[in-house]
Amino acid sequence: MSDWDFHTIIEPFRIKAVEAIPNLTRAQRERALHAAGYNLFKLLADTVTIDLLTDSGTGAMSAAQWSALMIGDESYAGSRSFVRFEAAVHRLTGFPYIFPVHQGRAAERILARTVLPPGSVVVNNTHFDTTRANVEQAGAHAVDLPVAAAADPTDTSPFKGDMSLPALDRALDSGVTLAMLTLTNNAAGGQPVSMANIEAVSARCRAAGVPFFLDAARFAENAWFIHTREPGFADVPLPTIARRMFDLADGCTISAKKDGIAHIGGVLATRIPEWADAFRNELILGEGFPTYGGLAGRDLECVAVGLEEALDPDYLRYRARSVAYFAERLESVGVPVVKPPGGHAVYVDAGRLFPHIPPEQLPGQAFAVAMYLEGGVRGVEIGSLMFPAARLQLVRLAMPRRVYTQAHIDYVVEVAARVVARARSVPGYRIVTEPPFLRHFSATLEPLPTGG
Repeated sequence: MSDWDFHTIIEPFRIKAVEAIPNLTRAQRERALHAAGYNLFKLLADTVTIDLLTDSGTGAMSAAQWSALMIGDESYAGSRSFVRFEAAVHRLTGFPYIFPVHQGRAAERILARTVLPPGSVVVNNTHFDTTRANVEQAGAHAVDLPVAAAADPTDTSPFKGDMSLPALDRALDSGVTLAMLTLTNNAAGGQPVSMANIEAVSARCRAAGVPFFLDAARFAENAWFIHTREPGFADVPLPTIARRMFDLADGCTISAKKDGIAHIGGVLATRIPEWADAFRNELILGEGFPTYGGLAGRDLECVAVGLEEALDPDYLRYRARSVAYFAERLESVGVPVVKPPGGHAVYVDAGRLFPHIPPEQLPGQAFAVAMYLEGGVRGVEIGSLMFPAARLQLVRLAMPRRVYTQAHIDYVVEVAARVVARARSVPGYRIVTEPPFLRHFSATLEPLPTGG
C-alpha cells in the first residue's frame, strides 16, 4: 500500500484512450427530454454529457483486462476461460459451487425461481430494485430491515447499511425462507455493512436454520469501509476482509458490472449442494451451459481480472476519496446529501432541497430532470418513482469506475449550483404510464404546474 500523505488523491492510473462526450444546447436537451417522456432511462446516450445514471457496466477496463479479452476461449463447454473465472471467484469467496451469469439480476432470478416458493419471506437490509422485483415475481415477500440510522440522511454513523438485529430476530421468529445482506446498501445511500453486523446476521440465521446470502455487487467497496472505519481491521489485508465476509454466508449473487469492473457478467455461488443442483438446471434453461452462463469466454476473462483489481488498496482509496470530494463540493453549493458518503455514488436528498414538492410529485425525479436540463447530467431517482413506499426522496449520482476526472465532477457541481439557485421554480412530476414491475425503467411522466 502506498503512503500518499497529500490532500489531493490522484487517479492511480494513466489514461491511454479517450472518448468524445456530447455537448448539446438547452433547447436540444428539452426536446430530448420531451421525447423520452421525462424518463432519463429513455434518453439516448448521445444526448448526455456526464452520465451518472449508474456505475453498473459503465467503468473503464484496465490494460490487463483488455489483454485478457484477447485470450478468451469461446468453447461452448469446459473452456479455459471458465476455469480461470472459476478459480478467481473461488479465491475471492471460497464457495465450491460457482456459476457465471450474464449479470446480477440473472443470478437473482435463478435464486428466486429455484428456492422461493409462493408466500415465502426474504429479509434484507434493503432490497434494491431488481432483487425486490425477482423476489416478488416468484410470489414471495421482500421485507426490508434497515437500522434506524438509515432513515436519517444527516446521521454520520459509519455503517448505516447494517441490518436491524432486533427486527431480524422478530422476523426469524415469524418464519423466513432466505436472509440477504446487500453490500453496500444501495437503496439506503450506498452505505456499508460492518463485519460485526455480517457476523451477527450469519450467527442468527445459522441458529434458526435459515440460509444466508450476500448481494455482493460492491464487495470491494464494502471491504474498504470495514478496513478504514471498523476497529480491528486497519491492518487486515483487503482480500482477507472480503473472504471473511463470504465465509459467513451460504452463497452470494454478484453483478460483475460493479466491483468486477467489467461491462457485462455476474456470479451465482453457494456452498449448499442441493441448491447448486437447482441453480445449474435453471441456468441451463435461461442462461446457457454452466461453463459459460450467458457470457463469451472473453467476458469471463475480463471479470476474472477485474475481481482482483477491485481489491487494490490504491484504487479503493482513490475511489472513496473521489466520492467524498464530490459530496463535499455538492454540499458547498447548497445541495443536501446523504452522510457519510458511500463508495460508489453521492445521494442527493431531493426531499430536503425541494420542500415545495410532496413525495407523490416525485421530488427526486424533479432534481434528476433539472440536472439534465441545466447541463446534460444524468442521474437516477431512488425515491417514490423507484420505490412507491420510499421514506426518502433521493437521487443517486453514481460514479463509473475509472471514467471521470475531477474536472468532470467540478462541472457537475456547477450544474447543481444552478439547480439550487432556481430550486423554488422546479416543478414536480406525475406518472402518465407505467408497467407492473420496475416502473422507473420505462414509465412516462410529465411536469406539473409549479406548485400544482
